[in-house]
Amino acid sequence: MKNIVSKLLSIMLVTLALYSCSSDDTVPVLNDTASTELTASSSNIVLLKENEGTDALTLTWTEPDYGYSATPSYEILFDVAGNNFQNAVTKDAGDEFLYSVTTEELNTILQTLEIEPEIETAIEVKVEAIVGTYTVAATSNISTINITGYPNILDLSSDWGLVGSATTNGWDGPDMPFYKTDENNVFVAYATLADGEIKIRQNNSWDVNYGDDGADGTLEAGGANIAVSAGTYKVTFNAEALTYSIETYTWGLVGDATTNGWDGPDMPLTYDQYTDQWRAIVTLSSGKIKFRLNNDWGLNYGDTGVDGILDNGGDDIAVDAGNYLVTMNLNDLTYSLEAIDKLWGLVGDATANGWDGPDTVMNIDYSKEDVWYLNGVTLTTGGLKFRANNDWTYNYGDTGNDGILDDGGDNIAITAGTYNIVLDLSDPSKPTYSITN
Repeated sequence: MKNIVSKLLSIMLVTLALYSCSSDDTVPVLNDTASTELTASSSNIVLLKENEGTDALTLTWTEPDYGYSATPSYEILFDVAGNNFQNAVTKDAGDEFLYSVTTEELNTILQTLEIEPEIETAIEVKVEAIVGTYTVAATSNISTINITGYPNILDLSSDWGLVGSATTNGWDGPDMPFYKTDENNVFVAYATLADGEIKIRQNNSWDVNYGDDGADGTLEAGGANIAVSAGTYKVTFNAEALTYSIETYTWGLVGDATTNGWDGPDMPLTYDQYTDQWRAIVTLSSGKIKFRLNNDWGLNYGDTGVDGILDNGGDDIAVDAGNYLVTMNLNDLTYSLEAIDKLWGLVGDATANGWDGPDTVMNIDYSKEDVWYLNGVTLTTGGLKFRANNDWTYNYGDTGNDGILDDGGDNIAITAGTYNIVLDLSDPSKPTYSITN
């Protein structure tokens, strides 16, 4: 009997303990009416390029009541007014209640939203509080801002071009472009040509075209084709005097930090029409580099004093191993080496080197923010993905085949052909891509 009473008493104590635990350990419930009040520092903003580096807009918001203690992260959404945030640019604000946007950052947001520069446009901004994986715990009011952006790229395009059997696209075009210079009616083209012939024409049409009767450097309407040998050239065209010149012209990097060392051939730089500079994406080893013209020491630039200013015949430039965006500005003889955290490329059995790589490296679109591209890449039937730095840590596929990239998503199916490929990372919350032929 004593044992039975003891057992009953033990059961009662355990039951009481369980009841106490269930009463004290209340499961938190999210307040579904939580909200936050957003305030913008200005409702009318005119962005000016000369103000780059300064804050153009500051957003603040109140702490929501979630119904329990929570530490969310906040995201700022920007979109054209009336678009209901369907194509919003999203920025991560961390766990603070304040987010400042510089002039150039805000201007880039406008460009990503495809808002025309120098035209006042209404945009809408709101804040979302994110708890857990991606639960929107609170949403702010919408703030409307009238804003005017500025163009931050040059428009050096012209209606003149090079056409012919020596050009990339042959006699049918589209033509290789001439760019404007600081001299009126003088245009320049930087072209890699094959053995063959060229002419200069306007608007990709034969209505206005020039050749050279007599090969004397003087152009005639409808004149004879101009013979050229394979090489990389600077072609200068004077549309008023109707003269032209063709000279061998390349800029590149040389040095023990480059692939081919001090003997070259040099790592080539390409002309960036949007900034009137020479640029390249390169992978360098620890060592030294210089810039030089035409793979020759006749004209070479180093940096004496390590001040970012190029000096003719100057000191070698020391670099650490890594991926870089190299820029050389011949207008003011400055240069920069910007480390690239993620060098994006194509990998897969549809690419030349298969799933093991090395990947087919993509180019940066200098006219846009965080957009990469490859034109005229030949692929075989198979699959591909986008990945950074020849490594699987950062890779994108497309689960659902909807044109929106997914971290670690499905392989993208490819049919053999030649394609133009664009990787758009301008909106980190919704990376996209396009593959066209």
